[in-house]
Amino acid sequence: MGDYKKGRGAQFNTANSFSKHQYEFDDQRVFYDDDFPEPTVKTQFFEETPKQIISRPNSPDIGFVASINPYQGCEHGCIYCYARPTHEYWGFSAGLDFESKIMVKKNAPALLEKQFQARSYKPDVIHFSGNTDCYQPAERTYQLTRQMLALCLKYRNPVSIITKNALVLRDLDILKPMAALKLVSVAISITTLTESLRLLLEPRTVTAAQRFKTMHTLHQAGVPVGIMTAPIIPSLNDHEIPKLIEQAAKQGACWSAYTIVRLNGALGPLFTDWIQQAFPDRADRVLKQIADCHGGQLNDSRFRTRMAGEGNYAQHIAQLHRIGCQKYLSDRQPPRLRTDLFRPAGQIGLFE
Repeated sequence: MGDYKKGRGAQFNTANSFSKHQYEFDDQRVFYDDDFPEPTVKTQFFEETPKQIISRPNSPDIGFVASINPYQGCEHGCIYCYARPTHEYWGFSAGLDFESKIMVKKNAPALLEKQFQARSYKPDVIHFSGNTDCYQPAERTYQLTRQMLALCLKYRNPVSIITKNALVLRDLDILKPMAALKLVSVAISITTLTESLRLLLEPRTVTAAQRFKTMHTLHQAGVPVGIMTAPIIPSLNDHEIPKLIEQAAKQGACWSAYTIVRLNGALGPLFTDWIQQAFPDRADRVLKQIADCHGGQLNDSRFRTRMAGEGNYAQHIAQLHRIGCQKYLSDRQPPRLRTDLFRPAGQIGLFE
């Protein structure tokens, strides 16, 4: 690992499956976030102006019907991220480009307010971070998530959030009144308690200890919080499931969820390269067990099985998670968010 790129998960750029030719963009604008280690490969930002910001994925495997992603690509650099292949749609690679060339949807707040004001709009719980983390380092500079949360409070539209970043606490002034109206829940994603593993898996994320502290602060502020122990990677972090749930419960979590890692498209060669460099002693075992969870393949796009997997090892993981929930979260449940408070055009009620 002598040529290892510090602060990055992927160590190379995979070929773009949509392009016959590969391009390197010459853009020297560089931004840093003091809360994260400075990466060897510098980050570049590109502004994008989409025509709509709320997407409605059609999948039976996910627990939301509407989502918002203010950023495409993610500086957290998680090597396992299922969103990596989507970067190819922008003409980039799912490898280093995904975590170093970030698309910023600068007009996202304006688009959201326009959709809220449309007569045809029907309120749904909007999931922030259905694809990439809405509180990744870029959010400190652009504040797109904060602006859109303020709009959700103004119009009384419920949201669910999933993040790895303690930056969510910056927005407690918005989240607390939303929670009082049952308009928000937050899931903190924590994959491991082992710091050396986190640094390799998720090189530009905050520590597990800081994420648990974030969870505790949210709970103390009255914001419903849960833990996402995902993804579970056989022979790397599966044994930590019960401990993760126990620690989350101590910090106020009222639910837990998980997925099993799957390596679609460019993720296959990226993760294979990573595991062979990071854990050469168990690389073959890890890859074999991942395949055992997905019908013998690293790649799994099948609805209803791709997230939870199948087979003996997947059942073992499911049992670990179920036992952890039964032991530590049996008397708790996630909140039911309200959609009946939505106010067209952000109208203020007579007695407010």
